[in-house]
Amino acid sequence: MTIDSVVQKTAITLAVVIAAAAATWFWTGDSVTESGIENSDAIGKLYLALMVGSFGAFALSMVNSFKRVISPPLVLAFAVLEGIALGALSKFIPIVAGVGTDIVLQAVIGTFAAFAGTLAAYKFFDIKVGNKFRTFVVAAMFGMVALGLMEMVLSFFGNQIGFFGFGTTGLLFAIGGPVLGVFMLILDFDFVEQGIAAGLPERDSWRAAFGLTVSLVWIYTNLLRIPAIFQQD
Repeated sequence: MTIDSVVQKTAITLAVVIAAAAATWFWTGDSVTESGIENSDAIGKLYLALMVGSFGAFALSMVNSFKRVISPPLVLAFAVLEGIALGALSKFIPIVAGVGTDIVLQAVIGTFAAFAGTLAAYKFFDIKVGNKFRTFVVAAMFGMVALGLMEMVLSFFGNQIGFFGFGTTGLLFAIGGPVLGVFMLILDFDFVEQGIAAGLPERDSWRAAFGLTVSLVWIYTNLLRIPAIFQQD
């Protein structure tokens, strides 16, 4: 594993995510016609892409996280499904919140700013990751995932706590997301640094690319909701 191999694999993975997201954005079409009438076909495609992409990406993220030997094809398959979910989500949130799609660009800029800022802080302050910090971040991440799944299950029965909503609870959840995402990036940077020092095989660069992609997507999805909450009518 080298810095170059990690950068290369991460660039490939993110490129697949972006390509799949763009394809999904155009495939789903306009949810509202020029005359203001809902396009049921487009809305159906949007829900289909959101469900297939979200559940598929979550399943493969679990497989990739616990697989002892990382599989590049599975990482790229995850990237495709994650891109489908992001493409649908990027269009779904503005529609539900009643805001413009300019929040997508804001979230993208914010995500890369968070990445650059975290990387600079990691190198400038020479941050060292301890076991307690690692345990806290992993526990917090799985805790937020569990809360999200619970919210989804409750929604099937017509009850929601509001974690994914656009109220106060949703805002707090959305703000906590990027903060946790920054902590996840620190773990990713530490993995790369330790992996290079330990002489891990180049194949593990895909594991680093997977981790970085998950962290960036986590930050983006939460940053997308914050301006939507503030700009909604």
